[in-house]
Amino acid sequence: MAMIDKYLEQTAFSSYEDFMQHFKVRVPADFNFAYDVVDAYAESEPNKDAVIWTNDKGDVKHLTYSEYKRYSDMFASYFLQLGIRRGDCVMLILKRRLEWWITMVALHKIGAIAVPATHLLTDKDIIYRCHEAGIRMIVSVGDVVVLRNIIRARAYCPTLKHCVSIGPVVPQRWENLWQGAMLAPKFYSQKGQNKVTDDFLLYFTSGTSAEPKMVMHDHAYPLAHIITAKYWHNLRNNALHLTVADTGWGKAVWGKFYGQMICGATVFVYDFEGRFNPQAMLRAVQDFKVTSFCAPPTVYRFMIQEDLGRFDLSHLEYCTTAGEALNPNVFDEWKQKTGIMIYESYGQTETTLVLGTYPFVKPRPGSMGMPNPQYDVDVVDSEGNHCKPGEHGNLVIRTKGHHPLGRFKE
Repeated sequence: MAMIDKYLEQTAFSSYEDFMQHFKVRVPADFNFAYDVVDAYAESEPNKDAVIWTNDKGDVKHLTYSEYKRYSDMFASYFLQLGIRRGDCVMLILKRRLEWWITMVALHKIGAIAVPATHLLTDKDIIYRCHEAGIRMIVSVGDVVVLRNIIRARAYCPTLKHCVSIGPVVPQRWENLWQGAMLAPKFYSQKGQNKVTDDFLLYFTSGTSAEPKMVMHDHAYPLAHIITAKYWHNLRNNALHLTVADTGWGKAVWGKFYGQMICGATVFVYDFEGRFNPQAMLRAVQDFKVTSFCAPPTVYRFMIQEDLGRFDLSHLEYCTTAGEALNPNVFDEWKQKTGIMIYESYGQTETTLVLGTYPFVKPRPGSMGMPNPQYDVDVVDSEGNHCKPGEHGNLVIRTKGHHPLGRFKE
């Protein structure tokens, strides 16, 4: 039985109406993505690629599920050795390094709360987050600028007990992740020790009003992204999916982690430094035969300026976008040059996909799509009255006393 079949009562839908009426996710009371997805694949399909990683220097790494389990067990054991326990907040500043995927799963295994963060944070940003969330450990890239900001912040963060670097630079008084993990004792599974409602993943929002706010998700959150991967990205088993996003932002867990793996797709990661190079990205899509691609509209705008005929994109089957409004001209030109439509969606850090253009919904340029069946979505005026088509209003999610799957806890 495919992994996704364990969690959906129905997987195929004849129409959007059928989708809205019959889509339902089974949520086990003790679901844990690390054990129930990653380790389950390691047992059933150990040689299956979980992640294929490459960078702008030409390095390539394949992370199979057997390796994924072994490395995440090592990391989990090492973190336990450092005193990290269930409910502790751990910040990850890892750019697009492969260690991000391993560290996330290791934290899920011990029940610690993962706090992904962007490498663009200043020392003041780090101090703020450490104070607000009570961060106990930071796992970081060995980037001099990032390390310097963490070092400056550390003296002002009394809850911060350990700073860990993946290398190559490991400052004094810091832990070396790979060295420590290699020497860590055998890890003993803690499967079944968490409830699906336990704290799991914490993001700081962008802070469009005042300071960034904390958003907490529970262990059910990965299951809510089945819709993202299966019915927006339109992924199938063994698809190769690339989402262009840094791991410090919520889009990473939307597009290059949870839902994609549950669906049986392999996550493709293109790790680059500095400015975005559309030619290099297109070459990676070509050389690795990427089948599904998701990026903000800005990335598509850069790409259509290139001579797309120079690249073999024949393996590319499906394209999606989110993060900003998609200009109809970009939609039209991409379709003209590749033959592929772009399927748009909308969601927030506090939710999963709220509106989407699914395979059985024809994309309309300028439209974010139709409601996700997991949410009761409406557009209302300032008095809370339902807006008619063409009227301006506010997008709301009605909860009616229940907690929609994928909505943040607090």
